[in-house]
Amino acid sequence: MTKSAGETPSTDNRTGLIAYLVRRLRLVWQLLLDSRVPTLTKLIIPGLMALYILSPIDIIPDWFVGLGQLDDLAVLVLAMKLFIQLSPHDIVQEHLRRLAGGGSTPRSGATPEGEVVDGEYRVIS
Repeated sequence: MTKSAGETPSTDNRTGLIAYLVRRLRLVWQLLLDSRVPTLTKLIIPGLMALYILSPIDIIPDWFVGLGQLDDLAVLVLAMKLFIQLSPHDIVQEHLRRLAGGGSTPRSGATPEGEVVDGEYRVIS
C-alpha cells in the first residue's frame, strides 16, 4: 500500500517523517506563491510563526540544547498545518496532486491539465 500526499507519516520511520515534513514545506511554499490564496492568510500565519521563532521569548528556553528547539519546530509544524487548513481546499488539492505527480509549478494564467486551447498562428518571413 502506498501513501498519498495527504496522509500523516508513520511514527516508526524517521525518514518517512522527514519526507512528510519536506512535502508539507513544499506545499506551503507553493501555496505562498499562488495568487489565488488570500493575501491575509499569507501574511498573518507565516508572520506570526516568524515572529515567534525570531523572538527571544520561548516556551522552552533555547539554552536547553535540543529540547529548546523543539518548541520552535512545534510552532513551525502547527503554523504549516493551520496555513494549509485556512487555504482554499480546491487549491490545496490541486497543489497536492501536482506535487505527488512531480508536475511543474502552476503559472498565473496557466490552464488546468486536459484543457485544450484552440488558436491560430501565422509565420512571418
